[in-house]
Amino acid sequence: MTDIESLLQRNRDWAERVRRDDPDFFHRLENQQTPKYLWIGCSDSRVPANQILGLDPGEVFVHRNIANVLSHGDLNALSVIQFAVDVLKVEHILLVGHYGCGGVHAAMTGARVGLVDNWLRHVGDIAHKHADLLASVEDPAMRHARLCELNAVEQALNICKTTVIRAAWTRGQPLAIHGWVYALGDGQVRELGMDVAKYEDIGPAYERAVADIKRVAAQGRRDA
Repeated sequence: MTDIESLLQRNRDWAERVRRDDPDFFHRLENQQTPKYLWIGCSDSRVPANQILGLDPGEVFVHRNIANVLSHGDLNALSVIQFAVDVLKVEHILLVGHYGCGGVHAAMTGARVGLVDNWLRHVGDIAHKHADLLASVEDPAMRHARLCELNAVEQALNICKTTVIRAAWTRGQPLAIHGWVYALGDGQVRELGMDVAKYEDIGPAYERAVADIKRVAAQGRRDA
């Protein structure tokens, strides 16, 4: 059996298990999509949104790219946000980075990867913005972890500044933005204090999140 044949067989086995355990599952899935959450995360194959959140298909809308970047010029990501907010009426947008991110590491170290180097300039700009904080962390692995956190906070900030989000808040639509980071080592999500539910909260939430990362950098670890 080839790799592709094996995948197709796995699909058939999975579908049969689901039908056996929940006969109405696919009927429900076919007739509605009403997620409360939009997950914007990294393309890394070790970071699957539904499994991490313990949610079934149909319960979380997902957009992924290298290093979970939200660029104001990325019409793909902005279109996803607009559809999620204006059509699906999601209530929470989760910007989720992860420790051990290869894209963040490449941006931090200046490693050349190829075309994606241009995309990772967004993360490199964040490293430059917080150069003093990162320079205070002697251990490279811990410095990498802090940049993963800073990247999640900064990308969540970028989401808050989009016209789609500002318009939603202006019309009183319930919507909160969250910056998180996921740990591959234990499967748990860490909150970063970047939680914003209205425009006036952006500045205080951002300052609180960065201050907490500075605190963690000084003590050398983040508690779960």
